[in-house]
Amino acid sequence: MGIQAARIVFPEEDRAEIAAAIAGILASGTLTLGPYTQQFEQAFAAAHCPAEPAGATSTVTVSAVATSSGTAALEIALRSVGVAGKDVVVPANTFYATAAAVIAAGGRPVFADIDPATFALSPRTLADALTPNTAAVVLVHIGGLITPHAHELRRRCDEIGAALVEDAAHAHGSTLNGQFAGAFGVAAAFSFYPTKVVTSGEGGMILTTSDHLAAEARIYRDQGKGAYGANHHIRHGYAWRMSELNAVTGLVHLRRMAQFIARRREVAARYDAALAGIAFPRPIAEPPGCRSNIYKYLAVLPPQVDRTWLKSELAARHEVRLAGEVYDLPLHRQPVFAEFIPGGPLPAAEDLCLRHVCLPVHSDMTDDEVDQVAIALAEVAARAAASHGERACASR
Repeated sequence: MGIQAARIVFPEEDRAEIAAAIAGILASGTLTLGPYTQQFEQAFAAAHCPAEPAGATSTVTVSAVATSSGTAALEIALRSVGVAGKDVVVPANTFYATAAAVIAAGGRPVFADIDPATFALSPRTLADALTPNTAAVVLVHIGGLITPHAHELRRRCDEIGAALVEDAAHAHGSTLNGQFAGAFGVAAAFSFYPTKVVTSGEGGMILTTSDHLAAEARIYRDQGKGAYGANHHIRHGYAWRMSELNAVTGLVHLRRMAQFIARRREVAARYDAALAGIAFPRPIAEPPGCRSNIYKYLAVLPPQVDRTWLKSELAARHEVRLAGEVYDLPLHRQPVFAEFIPGGPLPAAEDLCLRHVCLPVHSDMTDDEVDQVAIALAEVAARAAASHGERACASR
């Protein structure tokens, strides 16, 4: 049986509940910005707040604002903190949309290198990329990993008057020392694209503890209107609303988040044990204090092993298809961003973009499927060693 790179999991009872809700939505005529959007926002915010000790009363309120996509969520967050005409630090190994959202919000991306241990910005790489015109820094939680330097990065941003914004598209339910993704910046953007741990089909979410930013986000997502239903526009907004059909899909799927993460972590532990006895690849360890959602299982190949050859061997000989990289070409090498110069040399991003792989992880992956991937990797690694790398050591 072949192993696909990704599998979208909606149990039968969830599909039935969503179908019934959609029938009700269509009958009601309220297809956007309705009760399911509000329920999804409230549930997502609650799912990303640490449980309070018995008898404790929290003074911090987390607001959630649903949007049409994770890209829209990030652009709205950046517009709300005010990056127009300013520089925004962006790690070079993130998805196109991270930098595209900066440009759409009127900012200028400044690409930064990463920490090889976390695939994220570090205090050093941030310092190398800062300019006198830096207005914001985007911290990306690649694969669900949260850097242990998150608080230090926030402190540095506060010192220079820049906003730390989290791109948490990969990080639903991930934590660092008990704090959820979304708790480290002034705002965070999540994605509900179909492959994410929690999906609404399409959609995004902004989390923030700032009442001001939450209010701005609600204005921007609805064509910049000062009030819903009014032809009174006070911001250059856009049609960034989430439909009720997407909202109810996300609301139902969100209930599975803890279950999905628990299974993904079991899969990761099984991979860890298997890869310990294989020559390559070497897994990226969870940073200290981090509890990842395992959106991606990241591992790194030795320099002499060609990733294209490895993926081809796994697919052709073992019917194992690896998940997409995060990412295979750094942003400063993308033609569309050629005009934007990095803040300095980016050796770690360039190296890791070239050498990492993502093993298949599904929210309902079986032990047999994990073992099939591990056995395939072991056999490919053994063939590479036996042939002295003649095929694996392809010229780059």
